[in-house]
Amino acid sequence: MGGAILLSLLSILAFWSVNVVRAEDAYKYYTWTVTYGTASPLGVSQQVILINGQFPGPTVDAVTNDNIILNLVNKLDQPFLLTWNGIKQRKNSWQDGVLGTNCPIPLNSNYTYKFQTKDQIGSYTYFPSTLMHRAAGGFGALNIYARSVIPVPYPKPDGDFSLLIGDWYKASHKELQQILDSGKALPFPDGILINGHGGSSFSGDQGKTYMFRISNIGLSTTFNFRIQGHKMKLVEVEGSHVLQNIYDSLDIHVGQSVTVLVTLDQSPKDYYIVASTRFTKTVLTATAVLHYTNSQVPVSGPIPAGPTNEVGWSIDQARSYRWNLTSNAARPNPQGSFHYGKITPSRTIVLANSAPIINGKQRYAVNGVSYINSDTPPKLADYFNIPGVFSLNSIQSAPSGNGANLATSVMGASLHEFIEVVLQNNEDTLQSWHLDGYDFWVIGFGAGQWTQDSRKTYNLVDALTRHTTQVYPNSWTAIFVSLDNQGMWNMRSAMWGRQYLGQQFYLRVYNPTSSLANEYDIPSNALLCGKAVGRTHP
Repeated sequence: MGGAILLSLLSILAFWSVNVVRAEDAYKYYTWTVTYGTASPLGVSQQVILINGQFPGPTVDAVTNDNIILNLVNKLDQPFLLTWNGIKQRKNSWQDGVLGTNCPIPLNSNYTYKFQTKDQIGSYTYFPSTLMHRAAGGFGALNIYARSVIPVPYPKPDGDFSLLIGDWYKASHKELQQILDSGKALPFPDGILINGHGGSSFSGDQGKTYMFRISNIGLSTTFNFRIQGHKMKLVEVEGSHVLQNIYDSLDIHVGQSVTVLVTLDQSPKDYYIVASTRFTKTVLTATAVLHYTNSQVPVSGPIPAGPTNEVGWSIDQARSYRWNLTSNAARPNPQGSFHYGKITPSRTIVLANSAPIINGKQRYAVNGVSYINSDTPPKLADYFNIPGVFSLNSIQSAPSGNGANLATSVMGASLHEFIEVVLQNNEDTLQSWHLDGYDFWVIGFGAGQWTQDSRKTYNLVDALTRHTTQVYPNSWTAIFVSLDNQGMWNMRSAMWGRQYLGQQFYLRVYNPTSSLANEYDIPSNALLCGKAVGRTHP
């Protein structure tokens, strides 16, 4: 009798343990086919990149710690990869989907991404990392929701909208690539798109509150976002819950995402949703419509104006973004429990962007080195100990002032270092920097040249973490990074023409003792190319 009871109890425990695992460790399966199609985003028929026939691509809705198993089938005429912008890929740079870590998916072939949305919550995006494919589409929203047992610091909204906004060209991605390959910079864009066209509409009920997830998916241009007659409460920035300040409009730089709550508290009619370019001589504007479900009145009145060239206005807004120290993010412990400002960095890295002419052609560089992709991803070369692909001394940790050169540049770093990175911009244009595999604390902005005295202006208390930060013209931005994620990680300009022409490098975060506790092994389905062809792996 006792044995039967014990067996019954064990069966019940087994049942519940399996269901708990399923509840907290869900798997989501996708098969995406990438093809060309035809669309008229700016009123002119042009070739675009579709995912499962959609432009923009499907939205991925996941929950913290979900496992994504995504089979990507390439039906284009060129090798192709997707990268998951802002997803940390914990211990798993193998799934990052950039050319330094992955071989591109050949024509009429496929690759299955397998990654976890580990300890993340917020609004993210995905897009093609190969060539100039991003200029033709292939991008989409990736939203990570909190687990039900983890509270978020705002009531559940009555609806949830993803807005993918960015500059757009009538020229094809191959034409834009030819311009860059010929040694010229990208021309000024032809327009701005909101979710792939200019006439989107978002409907809601009067008196209710809606979440707007706004991402700059463009190639080169900052935009300002606003909604006619409505205030926006900022609640989350790239995975960080922030102090919930109220804004009339928001600057969103290339590669960045923000999440706001908007209450439909005005009279029932339709209102303009507006995105317009910032820091540009010619201001491009796109509009969509916020439609009250009880509205009988179409949009009217002048389109609300936004700031244009006021850099100081934008800096003040950026400084107003603050970490919510008492809110948890994807985990129950408060964000402020990690006292980043009380840690002494092990070293300072100064990264200066530049726009040199090399061999008679326009290039872009970091500390005088303009990155060139090798046939063998540095990650594979590192794993298989293949010589001649990259060198750890190919890029220095401070600008030298010497002439620029081409290299497959990789900078070495040790696992669990805590570093200070200064992004120094000596150009007259705004820059946007992104680091894969991490978020980082944006601790300071300042004009001119950064000096050690600049540290006196740092926010060491409640600077927010994010994965992409702007650097204003002839200015610097300082960040702290806790290097707790082993792997080969892309540090790049989010402005895709600059990235394509070399403003990027890889950060090799390394521990010489091989351990699955630090990094997962190479995937069994890893594609091999270049000097890695024919190598054997598990």
